[in-house]
Amino acid sequence: MTNKEEFSRTMRIDLIPSVPEGSSGGKDSVVISGATGGAARQDADRSETNFHKLLQALYDAVIVSDQEGKIVDVNLRAEEFFRYMKSEVTGLSVLDVISGADESLLDTLNQNLKGERFTLIQAYCIRADGSYFPAEIAVSKLDFEAPQLCFFVRDITVRRQAQEMLITEHNAIQNSSTGIVITNTLAVIEFANPATAKMWSCQNERELLDIEIGNLLDEPGVVDTIVQALGDDESDAWHGDLVGKRSDESCFDIEVSAVPSRNADGEVVGYVFSLADIGDRKRAQEAEQESERRRVMLESLGAACHHVSQPATILMGNLEILRERLSSDDEEIGKLVQGSLDAMESIDDVLQRLKSASEYKTRSYLGPPDDPDAEENRILDI
Repeated sequence: MTNKEEFSRTMRIDLIPSVPEGSSGGKDSVVISGATGGAARQDADRSETNFHKLLQALYDAVIVSDQEGKIVDVNLRAEEFFRYMKSEVTGLSVLDVISGADESLLDTLNQNLKGERFTLIQAYCIRADGSYFPAEIAVSKLDFEAPQLCFFVRDITVRRQAQEMLITEHNAIQNSSTGIVITNTLAVIEFANPATAKMWSCQNERELLDIEIGNLLDEPGVVDTIVQALGDDESDAWHGDLVGKRSDESCFDIEVSAVPSRNADGEVVGYVFSLADIGDRKRAQEAEQESERRRVMLESLGAACHHVSQPATILMGNLEILRERLSSDDEEIGKLVQGSLDAMESIDDVLQRLKSASEYKTRSYLGPPDDPDAEENRILDI
């Protein structure tokens, strides 16, 4: 027998749930067929007793039916799952408890089980109160005198909920505007979402796989620092602002959060990094800081003008008095006084222009007017 044939021993059927059509079959109890007469009857009774002991000991719910699907026996677990008493479910059809099942399912099962194959069904089962639960049903054939079908039913509600939650979380991560990266314990990237690829100007997230996450940052050794900070405490997390570096050497500001990824036993198996591009936020903060600095400078100029204008007015008044009292013989001193008055008028003009300034701008006074590099040679442009 080839490997391909071995793997084909199990057939899978997925059934779409539907509203049950109603019960089929009567309530008559069917006993498993056996030999008759004397010792043969005793052997049959003993085998039947052992069979029922095994049936009740099984973890899964078990339904035994004839080849037409009429239920002949169930275990206690089946009574619990389906909320039927054994006397109530015996005689019903398996089609009454498997949503979406019809006669074609029984035909498929009987045909499939002829070759001693197993059949796995994914379906919703119907309880006595009409409620549903997702189930995984393994069907096999019991080779008694009258062949029967054995349905092993496992309630997979918890598994289905976990799968649906994983799908929801995966969709959330895939559509998040924040970059999400999952690494192994060596900080090598095993998963990256589309937002991460976009931030690092990659065509798709596969370009980031198998790369040490430190290669995406412009700060050597910072990943070792992060890993050491996380430690073994389950509550550990690391937050900070770093600089990302793309393959073209361009850099950008990012906010990074990191937590350890743990398996079911609580062991660290990797790390999860959350990466947010904060370039726009940084620029907004810088613009706000610059605006505040200009506002403070303008207020400082206003205060300086206020404090300087009063003594300047006094000086001008005193110089006017001196000029009026000078005699015609003090021509040289008169020129000095007049020059001082002219200078005071210039100061007054500057003070008036400073008082009326509504924007803080500077210009170069030793180099070209628009030279941005001569910061130390710039003065207020009024």
